[in-house]
Amino acid sequence: MRKLSLGPMICCILANAIAWTGAAYSGDDAIKIGVMADMNGPLASASGQGSFEAARIAAEEFGWSIKGKRIEIISADHQNKPDLGAAIARRWFDIEHVDVVADLSNSAVGFAVVEIARPLNKIILVSGPGSSDFTGKACAPTSIHWTWDTYAAATSAVKAVFGPGADTWFFIASDFAFGHALERDGARAVEKLGGKVVGRVRPPFNSSDFSSFLLQAQQSKASVIAFATGGQDTVNLVKQAAEFGLAKPGTRVIPMQMMIDEMKAIGPQLGQGSFVTMAFHHDISPEARAWSQRFFQRMKAMPTQIQAGTYSAVRHYLQAVKDGDNDEPLAVVAKMRQTPVNDIFAMGGRIRQDGRMVHDMYLVQIKTPAESTDPWDLVKIIKTIPGDEAFRPLSESECPLVQKAG
Repeated sequence: MRKLSLGPMICCILANAIAWTGAAYSGDDAIKIGVMADMNGPLASASGQGSFEAARIAAEEFGWSIKGKRIEIISADHQNKPDLGAAIARRWFDIEHVDVVADLSNSAVGFAVVEIARPLNKIILVSGPGSSDFTGKACAPTSIHWTWDTYAAATSAVKAVFGPGADTWFFIASDFAFGHALERDGARAVEKLGGKVVGRVRPPFNSSDFSSFLLQAQQSKASVIAFATGGQDTVNLVKQAAEFGLAKPGTRVIPMQMMIDEMKAIGPQLGQGSFVTMAFHHDISPEARAWSQRFFQRMKAMPTQIQAGTYSAVRHYLQAVKDGDNDEPLAVVAKMRQTPVNDIFAMGGRIRQDGRMVHDMYLVQIKTPAESTDPWDLVKIIKTIPGDEAFRPLSESECPLVQKAG
């Protein structure tokens, strides 16, 4: 693997990007977890500072110490740049002695960080990015895909709306790794059900004007126009599609995935009726409600599935360190695999050979304005999707770690 060269520009960026709590270097007397995310860009409200705070809550539950080692949580802004993410990861591993990286939020950044960590056997808790390739061709022995993925989101969304009069699809997909994966998994789901993909366009990630792409979708005469996007791109697309009058009799417009922060930004007036697959909702259980209120008191917002997933992943890692004989990465991951995930995020979750943490997902529908009782009362749960049904089966995995029968 080619070693990255940290030139003066990258070093300068790193100096501004990396922030930490506690001492800069703690050696072997600390368990050090780095939360790397988009802290100020289009994915910041879904991950960002909220993921950092969620990881801190997990550390607090262990009293900031395990077996005499203090727990440190640090953070960095990768600015949605894979090269910067890789450079931060190498600095964290080589100089800051970080043990684990969590969140990552952007799939392209996540792939870069996984490759830096692979030869070092460093643990990567992929709690933010969505590409299903993290448990496919990009899987790694110490990489765990925690929260959600494009296979689960796309397959459930397609099944929710597919049928007579909703069998020709046009995809608008953000032109980066996550958008490509969501489009691919959505198209496969459509074709598996006997439908047809009649076209697709890929606007640049973090676009502000989607008018030309919406026009192409309209001209396709597709019965379903699907947005394979995330973050602010989804918000902008839904709003501009409404201004464009894209949804009309015979045409359905659906976002393939949305976080709770995006739903709030769009509002029930524009979002009402849309089906979305979620990994977590703050009102799913009494325990989830109590935890989410703790989070809300700190962040003044309800947690997204990424932020709740980051908490869960960090908590499970810390529990494995506490329960295990040592904190060597392969031993800790083995302990994590042996231990069911039972917390506010998942009950009976388990980690498979390919690194997928399998747990229930939820098909939800965005409420109408009349149904919504407060600013965060945005969805109603239509169906609980068992994990084995929601995620790609191991029999279809491209992960080289998976041992297949026959």
